[in-house]
Amino acid sequence: MISLNTFMQLPRDEKIKCLYLEGEFIVSIRYYKHKVNLYLLSNSYVEVFYNPKTDRIDKIIPLDFKEKRMKFYTDQISLPRVS
Repeated sequence: MISLNTFMQLPRDEKIKCLYLEGEFIVSIRYYKHKVNLYLLSNSYVEVFYNPKTDRIDKIIPLDFKEKRMKFYTDQISLPRVS
């Protein structure tokens, strides 16, 4: 199991591969121009911001529970705090 700190130091392609192989997809939301996929990886939530217009992943970041995006997630599912 990879730690969040180690995961965040990986190159983008390795992060994507790691999420695909070891992560658990939780839910997808629309947020401005992005489709944001939420994954659970080693007891941490990770957001993947995909821009359908450019067909690329713009960023991969740990979920910040203080973000306004949380409302979009909690409208769909109940997220237990992990870590």
